[in-house]
Amino acid sequence: MSKIKVMVIDDSALVRKLMTELLNTDKDIEVIAQAPDPVFALEKLKKIKPDVITLDIEMPRMDGITFLGKLMSANPIPVVICSSLAETGAKTTMEAIKQGAVEIITKPKMGVKGFLQESSIEIIDAVKAASRSRVRKRAKPIEIEKKNTADVIIPQSNKAMSETTEKIIAIGASTGGTQALRDVLARMPAISPGILIVQHMPEKFTTAFASHLNELSEMDISEAKKGDRLIPGRVLIAPGGQHMLLKRSGAFYHVDIIDGPLVSRHRPSVDVLFRSVARFAGSNAVGCLMTGMGDDGAQGLLEMKNSGALTFAQDEASSVVFGMPKEAWKKGATDTLISLDDIPQTLLNACSGRRTATTRR
Repeated sequence: MSKIKVMVIDDSALVRKLMTELLNTDKDIEVIAQAPDPVFALEKLKKIKPDVITLDIEMPRMDGITFLGKLMSANPIPVVICSSLAETGAKTTMEAIKQGAVEIITKPKMGVKGFLQESSIEIIDAVKAASRSRVRKRAKPIEIEKKNTADVIIPQSNKAMSETTEKIIAIGASTGGTQALRDVLARMPAISPGILIVQHMPEKFTTAFASHLNELSEMDISEAKKGDRLIPGRVLIAPGGQHMLLKRSGAFYHVDIIDGPLVSRHRPSVDVLFRSVARFAGSNAVGCLMTGMGDDGAQGLLEMKNSGALTFAQDEASSVVFGMPKEAWKKGATDTLISLDDIPQTLLNACSGRRTATTRR
C-alpha cells in the first residue's frame, strides 16, 4: 500500500520541522512538502497533490480560513487544522469546520515529553482518518438555519438501573462529526430528550464547539461540567481531554467528568460514555454512533443494546469515514444503519417507542 502523502503548512519553521519528524515516524505516512504560508502552498499544489494537508490558522499573507475556502472550492483535499488552544483560535476553528476541514488537532508543545507522547497518537490518527475521508468540491460552506477499553474508567456490569422512565440519547462521533452534529442538532426540537455527546476533539475546542452549536439549535447546548443535570431540552458535550460518564441519583440523571488514560485511543471516549449509559439508563436510552475512524464506541454501543437500549449507526453513504459505524455493525451492536438526514427523526421515534425497521441483511 502506498504511503499517505502529507503537506505541512505552518509559518513556524520549528513546528514544520517537529510535525514532519513526528509524521514520518509512522511507516504509512510521508511528508512530501512544507510551506510557510498558504500563498507558497498554492504554488506547490500546482505541481503536487498530497493526500492530506495539515494547516495552521494564523499565517502571513493569507490566513488559513481563506486558503481553506479557495482549496475546497477548486481542488478539494482533506485538511487537518493544526491550531493553538487559545479561546479565540478555537472560535476561528469552528469557521474552518464550516469551510470543510475534517479534523482538528493541537499544535505540539516543545519540552513536554508526556504531552508529545499522547499527541503523537492523536496527530497520526487524525492524518490517517483524514486520508480516508471523502471531501467534495463546493462553492460555499453549507449553512444551516436557526487501546485501552472502558474497563479502566468504569467496570462492566450486567445490571442497568431502569426504574425511571425518562428517555435520554447518547451520541458518539469523530472524523466528520462536527458537521454531522450540526446537521442533527439543528433539527432537534426544544422538547427533545436530554442528549449526551462525545465528539473526538482537543481540549478547549469543545467549549467553542458547544457555543457554536447552541447558536443554531433550539435545544440548550453546552460543554459538560461535573454534576450537570441531564434534562429534556439539554445537550451536554464531553469536554476535550476528559471522559464524560452518565450517573443517576434517584430519578435524576447527571454527568461526571473525570481524567484518566486514553480509552480506545481517545479521551473523551465514546466507549466510556456508552458503558455508563448502559449501566445507569439501560432500556431508557437510545444510542447512535456516527461518522469516524477507528472502533471507539462499538463495544459500548453493544453494551447499550444488551442492556435494552435501542441502538443505531450512521450509514456508509452519508459518513465522512465509515469506520466507527462499521465496527459497531460488525459487532452486532446495532441492526440499523441510517442516513444522516434520517438520524434526528429516528432518534425521536425511538424515544417515543416507535421502532425503525431493521436494515441488517
